[in-house]
Order: sequence, then C-alpha cells, then structure tokens
Amino acid sequence: MRTLAPAITALAFAILVAPALAQVPKVADGKPDFSGFWTNASLTPLARAPNVKGLVVDEAEARKMADASTMAGVTEEGFKGATYSDPTKGAPPKGGKDFGVQAYDSFWMDPGHRLAIVKGEWRTSNIVEPASGQIPFADPAGQAKRRVLNRERYETGNAAYHGPEETTLSERCLIGFGQTGGPGMMSVLYNNNYQMVQTPHHMMILVEMAHDARVVPIFADAATARASHKPVTITPWLGDTVGWWDGDTFVMETVNVRPLQADNQAFPLSSKGVVTERLTRTSEKDIFYEFTVADPENYTQPWKAELSFYPSSGLYEYACHEGNYGMHGILAGAREKERLAEAAAHSARAKSKSRTMKGGQ
Repeated sequence: MRTLAPAITALAFAILVAPALAQVPKVADGKPDFSGFWTNASLTPLARAPNVKGLVVDEAEARKMADASTMAGVTEEGFKGATYSDPTKGAPPKGGKDFGVQAYDSFWMDPGHRLAIVKGEWRTSNIVEPASGQIPFADPAGQAKRRVLNRERYETGNAAYHGPEETTLSERCLIGFGQTGGPGMMSVLYNNNYQMVQTPHHMMILVEMAHDARVVPIFADAATARASHKPVTITPWLGDTVGWWDGDTFVMETVNVRPLQADNQAFPLSSKGVVTERLTRTSEKDIFYEFTVADPENYTQPWKAELSFYPSSGLYEYACHEGNYGMHGILAGAREKERLAEAAAHSARAKSKSRTMKGGQ
C-alpha cells in the first residue's frame, strides 16, 4: 500500500483540479488568461523554521502558526496590539524606539494574515526541494558572514555612506526589497500585489513593490527562447527573462541577474545562476507558481519553491521617493558623524599640544 500512496494522492489531486481547469478563463488563442490583479501575500517564509518538521500542516496548526508569526502578529481582524502614529501630535522625542521612534508604523504593514495555501495544502515554507525546506547553500559560513556584514552596514549604520550608491537598492528605489520582483517572486512585509497583462507575444508583470515591471517576450518553444537571451555582458535588474508555453503552463527562464541585486534579495545568484519560473492557472481564483534555482557557485543542488497567487482588488502606486527623507537623512547623518569625529580629533590634538608646551616650560 505504501508504494501506491503517491499515485493515489496524485490521482486524487488530478480529479480535484480537472474540473477547475475547465473553468480557467482563456484568451483568443486558447491559452489560459493570466491578465488581472493578483497577490501572493502570506505568512509562509521561503525557508522552513528550524522547529517546524513538515511542509504541510492542518488548518488548526496553520492558524496557530499564523497567530504566533513574527510578521507583526497579523490576524484576520488586523494587527494585534497595533498602535498607529497620531499625525496631529508632531514628531516624537529623541531617544530611540523606547521613546516612540521606530522604523514603521503598523498601519503600513500588510504581509497577509495566514499561511500560504498551495495545491489545497497549508504550507510551512515556500521551499519544497530539498525536503528539509532549507536553502542548500554551498558555503553556509560565507552566507552567514554576508548577512552579518549587510546587517552591520544597513542596520547599525557602520557604513561610510560617501554617496547614495552605498545605500540599499530599495532605499534608492531601484528595485523592491525581499525578492518581490523576482526572479522568484515572493511576498514581503507589504505591497504584495501584481498586475499581469498578457498578449500573444509578451507577458507583462507589474510589481507593486517598487513599481518594477517585467516585460517577458514569449517565444515558440524553449530552445528558441533560450537562444534569444541577451549577451552575458548585459545584466539588468531582475535579470534577462525569456518565456514560452509548455502546454497550459507559462514558463520563464532568467539568467544574468545583476550581481548587486544579491545584497538586497532573499537569496544570491552568481553569473552562472538560472531561475526557471512556471505559472499555471488552476482555477478562476488561483495561480500555481513554482520556481527552481540552479546555481552551482552558491548552492550544492538545484532547489525548488512553490507559492500561489490569489485575486487582488488592484495595485497601489508605489511612490517611493515622494516625501522620503531616508537617503538625505542617511547621508547627512554620515557627514555629522565625520564632523564629530574630526572635532574630537582636533580637541585631542589641542590637548596634546597643550601638555607638550607645559612640559617644555
């Protein structure tokens, strides 16, 4: 019976999905229609938490995990214990978050309120291969060091910040943070909406965070698409993506992701990295989304993640720089630290000179 279980499970899933597939909207050429507004918001992380053993949990456990989520404790009713800034009271006093100063008001956060439901299952991680739910880093120590360096640079303010180029890509509003635009489109703390516009020759995916647009040319087959990649010297943000249809599944292959993107994303990619994404519309209200990462420089094996996209009511305009004083504050703060350091050094030199002169007398 154990040998029959996977086949029985697959058959049951096929029986459940088949009627839904018949209801999938189609475009004029008979392909599934992906056009519309979608969201992949969920509390499910890319990699499984160390204390969670399995990929799938029941609904009761899923609700328990969502209730205890570190993503701001979101429930269907909103944020537990959320406090919002009062715009009529002016700026809070100096002194850090204990005095009311913090990075984000809970009002702006919208990571979703439940774990992801993929293939009808409550999932504890996006990663499905390897079975551990962990990213198979080739150099775990190196990745840990990279995270520490990034944290020191971006969170503790230890970077020199000689110019805007030293701030994060998201701070410069070049691409969204946390991999929302892909390759490997994942949900983050907020702005998890997408708009897809499909034509016979292109698939456009507009990403709410941060108004990134993926315009993917569609070719007749995989071989033609792969032969149409740009020269390796061209490394655009979000990579060089081409697409083709595999039956009713839309496939995208991305290469040559800009190396700087690795510092600002959920996982790094080298110049040898290839990400293959597959979009399958399984019903009027669901897109099954999977992506596979192959990069021998960063990982010991190819690894795979699965998510779902659900209908969304629309997109917000991500006006990243309007009213944003972050970059000015960062650079001004760096110059102030330099001024204070120079003043302290000048004072020390003056005291040393004074002691020298007194000693000479």
